[in-house]
Amino acid sequence: MEVSFNVGRCSAPDVPVAHGGAAAAESALAVVDPLQKRVTFNPRYEQMWAPMEGPIHPYNKDGLSRGMKNHALGVVEDSSISPFTFDEQYHTFQAFGYAADTSAPNGANLIGDPDKIKDNAGLTVFNIPQHELKKRKAEGRLERVQELEGGLDPSSDEWLAKSITSPWAGTRKGIQVEMTDEQKMYAEEHAKKKLAREAREAGIKPEVPDSTEFHGDEHVDYQGRSWVVPPADVKAANDRCFFPKRCIHTWVGHKGNVMTIQFFPKYGHLLLSGSSDHQVKIWDVHNHRKCVRTYKGHSATVRHVSFSNDGLKFLSVSYDTKIKLWDTETGKVISSFTTGKTPYVAKLHPDDDKQNVLMVAMKDKKVVQWDVDSGKITQEYDQHLDAVNTITFVDNNRRFITSSDDRSLRVWEFGIPVVIKYISEPHMHSMPSIAVHPNGKFFAAQSMDNQILVYDTKERFRLNKKRFHGHVTGLGCQVNFSPDGKYVISGDGSGRCWFWDWKTTKVLHKLHCFKRVCLGCEWHPLEQSKVATCGWEDGRNAGKDGVGIIKYWD
Repeated sequence: MEVSFNVGRCSAPDVPVAHGGAAAAESALAVVDPLQKRVTFNPRYEQMWAPMEGPIHPYNKDGLSRGMKNHALGVVEDSSISPFTFDEQYHTFQAFGYAADTSAPNGANLIGDPDKIKDNAGLTVFNIPQHELKKRKAEGRLERVQELEGGLDPSSDEWLAKSITSPWAGTRKGIQVEMTDEQKMYAEEHAKKKLAREAREAGIKPEVPDSTEFHGDEHVDYQGRSWVVPPADVKAANDRCFFPKRCIHTWVGHKGNVMTIQFFPKYGHLLLSGSSDHQVKIWDVHNHRKCVRTYKGHSATVRHVSFSNDGLKFLSVSYDTKIKLWDTETGKVISSFTTGKTPYVAKLHPDDDKQNVLMVAMKDKKVVQWDVDSGKITQEYDQHLDAVNTITFVDNNRRFITSSDDRSLRVWEFGIPVVIKYISEPHMHSMPSIAVHPNGKFFAAQSMDNQILVYDTKERFRLNKKRFHGHVTGLGCQVNFSPDGKYVISGDGSGRCWFWDWKTTKVLHKLHCFKRVCLGCEWHPLEQSKVATCGWEDGRNAGKDGVGIIKYWD
């Protein structure tokens, strides 16, 4: 509560009011309000200087807050001092015993210990030169040394414990005790964590030794055939495809989100998957539907996997900047490739006579071509302005199309690092997934503006009128075709798999596959009504059921 006082003093004689009795007594007790314009009686001194009580109006200021400085005890004057000046004078007084006299003009006078004022020339703690501070610090250290070590034998334990000049200050010689097994284990773990932290801070990713684990019963069957060889009874039932309606199996084994899947070429009796748990797994589709083999060798998320034409080898691409070529049957690493930059997609040339040509889309805006046999880079396609997301061969594999985060499509002649067709429009968005129609005349591109665009694969690569709408892409969800080319399928940012009719572009069916994102979808090459999907579940439940799963639909 703020209190204000009346201003002014009345020297007029006490004149009784004309009214009598009760009115006179009431006026004798009344307090004069300084804001009123008229007073109907002669107030006394006590009445004019009586404090005003009660809450102050929030908008109508009165008393001191209105600017009335004079009061019964003297004159009220506003004064202020900056925080820096206050701290400077406070610390100077604490350190030296003197400070500036604030009552003097501009604090010109100093009050306190006159000897200290003379020794320090009236300087504050913030104005002492650096050389003077170092000198005083050294003198103080010498005084402490003399105080602590005075009269002690330098060879005694007491001197060693108190000395601050010895490099072994505060230590004592003692008997070296051998560490226990528990202490040794703790020290080794601490050393490993320290090395890993230093490598992470230096940008060096830890090396993971290449290893594999076989989960099947036998490597060969009773006829001596490898587990990779497709069964003899695997063949297409008919030429027409049907969209699936129910989940018939769920593969659980990855401890992280499954990023990519691919069926074994032509037969589809095996399914390859890469995950954020840094592992690649291959699953049986035709028989017992269990994990057959696990491939370990990456130290970061596996972003993409790709089979060779015969399925006996496959590529894995990871964020640890490495591309590895594996032997599917034995699990051995045949070759490893890296440029030090992050790869996004890797594929072998589709022609059977060019299976030694490796094409990799890189984050550093390039497409790098390797010779697998020699391990050397034979060509670089460098025209994009941002990370390259896809590599898609067209026109009997004589040309390939690349999409990039620079919102453009570029068409290249294989082996010639010159763009022959550049597709870019102001309305275009990034296209992280591309699939070629089974007839080879069109390709569908997953656009990040929630639609799938269709382009011709002929000379002009024109944009087709077909549009597939309805889904929410969100991330780089995969787009694909049914083997007969009648349906277009795509993942969705809300965990669904969408099915469109190729001719009419109408939505025919939707499958709710995952809680978060349906990232990959693959149509079985022979069983026309079966589709495999992979995606993301709730990452907070990593390692539990429902995370790192692949669903099989029929």
